[in-house]
Amino acid sequence: MGDGEHESSIGAASQDQKELDAGARFVLKSKGSWLHCGYHLTTSIVAPPLLSLPYAFAFLGWSIGLVCLVIGALVTFYSYNLISLVLEHHAQKGHRHLRFRDMAHDILGPRWGRYYVGPIQFMVCYGAVVASTLLGGQCLKAIYLLLKPEGSLKLYEFVMFFGCLMLVLAQVPSFHSLRHINLVSLVLCLCYSACATAGSIYVGYSSKGPEKDYSVLGDTEDRIFGMFNAIAIIATSYGNGIIPEIQATLAPPVKGKMFKGLCVCYAIVALTFFSVAISGYWAFGNQSDGLILSNFVVDGRPLMPKWFILMTNMFTILQLSAVGVVSNLI
Repeated sequence: MGDGEHESSIGAASQDQKELDAGARFVLKSKGSWLHCGYHLTTSIVAPPLLSLPYAFAFLGWSIGLVCLVIGALVTFYSYNLISLVLEHHAQKGHRHLRFRDMAHDILGPRWGRYYVGPIQFMVCYGAVVASTLLGGQCLKAIYLLLKPEGSLKLYEFVMFFGCLMLVLAQVPSFHSLRHINLVSLVLCLCYSACATAGSIYVGYSSKGPEKDYSVLGDTEDRIFGMFNAIAIIATSYGNGIIPEIQATLAPPVKGKMFKGLCVCYAIVALTFFSVAISGYWAFGNQSDGLILSNFVVDGRPLMPKWFILMTNMFTILQLSAVGVVSNLI
């Protein structure tokens, strides 16, 4: 009787394995540590869009901008940790959730998972992939124009080049296999954030930069829409943590590992988000561009050594490739 039950359980497990789709199989390799979790979380949250934070501050000013940045960090850390605890609770009861739509399937119902949460997650990840590819193409073009100002190549050609790079990186067999790429990604985000901060301080203290004006421009209507735009930039900078997929890569027991990974991630968040936002807005004020690196070149004239701008763009491009691959594979 015991042998029969054992064979039955093996058959059931085998059947469950067959029913898994490609997305579930991709995240099912559970061999990661809390450090690997920190690498994955950092790549999913700390990305080059943080270079737009000085632009968000231009619509909010110092006080409201800093308050929004702090609240965003606290709220998202709490919510990500809460999701992790819910996943852990269901895993202990024998219902392991590998993705957000799996959570919705059990908590809200099958139709909510398939027809509501699934499409929303797809649109978010699709948008992240498209945005990463476009931003990567823009950085490649910026490097090209610095080296060859009269060059004739168009933006779409650089977008194609960057898309091909992401296509190659997307061939990894599992999410766990990205741990080394995501470690490099963590180092790169520290590098380009340090470069953006150092560049802003350099321009801020030199005579080449614009006059510092921290007033919020525009009439009442423009200010209101600008404020909503700025809050959206800050929210999306924090809000791309793919918690279920990352937690699924952890080796059992998972208790406490996700919290440690979140602490690693948010240490990097605090270091990069606040340094770039504060230094960029201090240096350029309400003249901050949508991407702070654009402020380093005025009318084709670099405000700092050309090699420094090239290096910063290279760090950004390389980390964008990792961010795009993570979003593409979920």
